[in-house]
Amino acid sequence: MNALRFTGSSVRRVEDPRLLSGAARFVADHVPAHSAHAVFVRSPHARARITSIDTAAARSLPGVVAVLTGAELGITLTPIRLPILIAPDVPALCVDSVHYVGDPVVVVVATSRAIAEDAAELVEIGYEPVPAIVDMDDALTDTDVLWPELGTNVMHRQHRETGDVEAALRAAPVVVRERFRQHRFANAPMECRGGVAEFDASTGALTYTTGHQSPHDLRLKLANVHGLAAHRVRVRCPEMGGSFGQKSGLAREDVVVTACAMRLRRPVRWIEERTENLLAGGQNREERAEVEAGFTADGTLLALRVRLVLDLGAYPQVGYPANGYANLIRSLMPAAYRVPAYEFSAELVTTCKGTYVPFRGPWEMETFVRERLFDIAARRLGIDPIELRRRNLLTPEELEHGSCLGVVLRGVTSRETLETAASLIDERGWRDRKHTAVAEGRFVGIGLACYVEPAPVSPSLLGAMGIVSAPRTAQEARLRLEPDGSLTVYTSQQPHGQGHETTLAQLAADRLALPLERVRVVAGDTDVVPYNLVGTGGSRSATLASGAVLTAADDIARKLRTFAAELLECSVDDLELRDGTVSPRDAPSRAMSIASLAAQSYARVGSASGDGTAGIESRGVFLSDDGTWSQATHACLVEIDRETGQATILDYLVVEDCGAPINPAIVDGQIRGGVAQGISAVLFERIAFSADGQPLTSTFLDYLVPSAAELPTIHIHHLHTATDDPVPFRGVGEGGAIGAPSTVVSAIADALDAVITEQHLPPQVVLERLGVLGGGVLR
Repeated sequence: MNALRFTGSSVRRVEDPRLLSGAARFVADHVPAHSAHAVFVRSPHARARITSIDTAAARSLPGVVAVLTGAELGITLTPIRLPILIAPDVPALCVDSVHYVGDPVVVVVATSRAIAEDAAELVEIGYEPVPAIVDMDDALTDTDVLWPELGTNVMHRQHRETGDVEAALRAAPVVVRERFRQHRFANAPMECRGGVAEFDASTGALTYTTGHQSPHDLRLKLANVHGLAAHRVRVRCPEMGGSFGQKSGLAREDVVVTACAMRLRRPVRWIEERTENLLAGGQNREERAEVEAGFTADGTLLALRVRLVLDLGAYPQVGYPANGYANLIRSLMPAAYRVPAYEFSAELVTTCKGTYVPFRGPWEMETFVRERLFDIAARRLGIDPIELRRRNLLTPEELEHGSCLGVVLRGVTSRETLETAASLIDERGWRDRKHTAVAEGRFVGIGLACYVEPAPVSPSLLGAMGIVSAPRTAQEARLRLEPDGSLTVYTSQQPHGQGHETTLAQLAADRLALPLERVRVVAGDTDVVPYNLVGTGGSRSATLASGAVLTAADDIARKLRTFAAELLECSVDDLELRDGTVSPRDAPSRAMSIASLAAQSYARVGSASGDGTAGIESRGVFLSDDGTWSQATHACLVEIDRETGQATILDYLVVEDCGAPINPAIVDGQIRGGVAQGISAVLFERIAFSADGQPLTSTFLDYLVPSAAELPTIHIHHLHTATDDPVPFRGVGEGGAIGAPSTVVSAIADALDAVITEQHLPPQVVLERLGVLGGGVLR
């Protein structure tokens, strides 16, 4: 086999020429002939009864094709329910009541978007407003119930305990008690949601072109909702301008748009506007945790008790059980730390807000709570925060036994990332800079955080979550050698910015000794790509998709050598793949090009396959038995302007161990992108509501998203821990966004010499902390 030529190199992304030149086609670029355009009429109230709907004026407007109400559409979606999880039915369009600002009530379909928007303004809906349930504490009281048929606002309760937490807390010399709060914010992908539905009445076939992380999952859900055989539904995903978890599950708009196309027998398009996306596209992260932690005088953690409340919004996400978020937070809270006694309880409540959906690292609350807790405990105990973490991280021997919940932590190197970060902080002179600044009366602080990232999720983690099966641990790829010797790779991964077309091509090209440009990666068409329920998510591509491609590529290589050995009349063991050829090791002049072998495999049907089929193809499946982990320590240096309250990040460092990188530039881009989102969560982004449930951040004028100018240079240092894993690559899709929030808050708290337990720290809040502004608590 030839030496690796591409893997481990920062080759240019093969996606970039079309993306950077404007040649890429997104959902909005798909405009079938005779398309109609859908616009949704949404509720202006956070909670109200619908008393009347008058669509006569809208229907009479020239160019209007259809106006449908919820009663006329007649589709209700059923979320996942469990013995421990209750949830309301979800109407595709509201019928009797609305439950948040942005709730869809009517859909208007017209020959142009402009006409549809004009007609939408003519729809008259009578509302009887009802007091909204906005705050999670109000929801917990059950004084007023959002869904009367359920009898409560608490959709799920759980309690788990290992060890005697109460006894350990009573015996602990030092007990830290704090309430941590994480605010609500939006996924805010560059491309909003949208879909184009086409229905062929002659065949009964539905084709839906949309941006979605799991095309096969969406296909099955649409088939079920519309009563179609699965083979009559096709989902196609073109380019995607980001998702970060938002474009997953089954959206109500997907159901309405496809239903309209089936009713009207013509293509129907819906392209979401930014305000719609911020209101109804899905929101995330709003949680509160009350924490008690017992420590010895020397900083050894004895017990941890966490009481979590999570705000699900008005409706559950269809297709994912809401208790999964709490289960993830519970199971990852110990991370790689020693927690002798651990108790976790959670309540998931429903309020008059948009649906809670996954966001990059949907368990991030555990890192924020744990790492802020260690900083606060270090301050209380008078111990350096790094030293406190050293004393509580599991030793290599202890890691073999896993976390206190039985999560297998094989290969976790959190201690190494922490020590390397500590060394680099000293090398960069951060402590000296801080001491100099303090002497000058400036506010400068250092913060850090450690975390582990399941990449992908392991069976032991699923077990700790209470999931008995492991649907996320396998991946399939299909590879086909074309008649000209080029290679097509079919993957069930659904790229939306991760660079799969490049990384998977790098691996296949190396294993088959092909030029990179001779490899094509195909994704996003359920009629073509292998089935997978998850698609892209959970940092699974680097290990699972790569393993599947390598497995199939090795089989293609074996078939090529076998075929060449027959033609050359030599031993298979004497042949190797090198520079686009299959060559005898001792007689390179007899080499046969892969292009020639491929052509003959099609011309002489069955000669290469051994089963009578033309060409050379292979199917590869990779199963990760134990799962794998990425891990990192983040650190940053922050300065606070005493006049404006603005926090400026002077330096940011990530020490990451994600195994061997396939493409270092892509890996670093993933990490930096996640860090940018984590920083933004602290300093910029926040979904805010008034006391009556009106959103106060519905455009990018008030929902702040930073540009590159507001973000620091992010320095990345990689550890490359050797493993005996057959696939040495690890995912990094979630990590940056997991580690950055607690790191930045830690640095700001250090700069202000304060205990800070909230995550959102814009200048106003910082000035309140400095005493420049009077205290005012944002809801």
